[in-house]
Amino acid sequence: MHKLIRTLIISLLVIIVVSDTIKAGSKRRRGTAGAQELLIPFGSRGIAMSGSYVAGLSGIEAALWNPAGVAAMEDRGQTMFSFGNWIADIDLTFAGVASKFGRNHFGFTLQSLNFGDIPVTTEEFTDGTGEYFSPTFITLGFLFSRKMTDRIFFGTNLKLVYEGIMRENATGFVVDAGVQYYLQNPGIKIGVSLRNLGLNMVFDGADLEDHYPPADAEPGASSEPRRVKLQGFEMPTTLELGVAYGPIDLGMGKLNLAASFLNNNFSFDEYRFGGELELMNILFVRGGFCLAYDPEPYGLDSIEDSGDEEDDETWESQTDEFIWGPSFGFGINTKSFTNTNLMVDYAYRYAAIFSGVQWITVSMGF
Repeated sequence: MHKLIRTLIISLLVIIVVSDTIKAGSKRRRGTAGAQELLIPFGSRGIAMSGSYVAGLSGIEAALWNPAGVAAMEDRGQTMFSFGNWIADIDLTFAGVASKFGRNHFGFTLQSLNFGDIPVTTEEFTDGTGEYFSPTFITLGFLFSRKMTDRIFFGTNLKLVYEGIMRENATGFVVDAGVQYYLQNPGIKIGVSLRNLGLNMVFDGADLEDHYPPADAEPGASSEPRRVKLQGFEMPTTLELGVAYGPIDLGMGKLNLAASFLNNNFSFDEYRFGGELELMNILFVRGGFCLAYDPEPYGLDSIEDSGDEEDDETWESQTDEFIWGPSFGFGINTKSFTNTNLMVDYAYRYAAIFSGVQWITVSMGF
């Protein structure tokens, strides 16, 4: 027992030390990170609660929010498939499976984006050359989670990230790590999730090499091969701290409440809130919303120029800078009236400017 608790404490210290090196996000850092597909959410239950349930989410879906929750699954194993549509008509697909081996849980996750066929354009053919290309964005995860005690769960997910655009591609590795702790006070849960921590990625490929005549060369001189060397980009690291309370017995139903704070290394901080109402363990109704906060609304230079250190629009949810609005969803558990342990969930999230985004998720225990 003491050894397990010591391991947990060391894990928490590592997360705190790493997170201390992460700079707070702001407008000045937006657009400076790559692999943004890692920030696209999957899993209808978590999305319907606006991602606030990092402290209590369990099962294979927890691999997307806090891998520690995988070890809290009630079944011996679970599989999950999630499909969604993102902004700009991008299709999303997720598949995952995890199985229990004693206190340990092992699994795999796969995420992919489908951009459809994009026409190739050039300076001469601005309307298209008649050719098409489709980028390939795939993330493969190797999951490990452990039930350290009856109230402490730890998990990690090592992910291989691949991006391919025409003949250029980039490959990188990131790691997710998380802890969930169930307090002795029944119903209170605390969670910490560090996601997308990894080294820089850089694109390379055949289209970055071409032949050009030497500088100041005479007409007709032979061309020389030259290669464009691209700069690497950082990974979109986030740290999320969450608390949850429930289930609260309401007689015919039960209620779970959740809240979390997300520190995004390259964008706004977010305060997330959500709830889930369970009716007779058959129907689940969920909802949530988040507020975005910019700790540096104008940047140091603007503050010095204006002489005013306060800004009325640091809450970006009140501006056009943050497009995400409330989310909601529902789920149906078929275990009570069928012979299969099948769960079907749906989630919708409002988005300004673009049409809202939605997901459908099917999971099964075995």
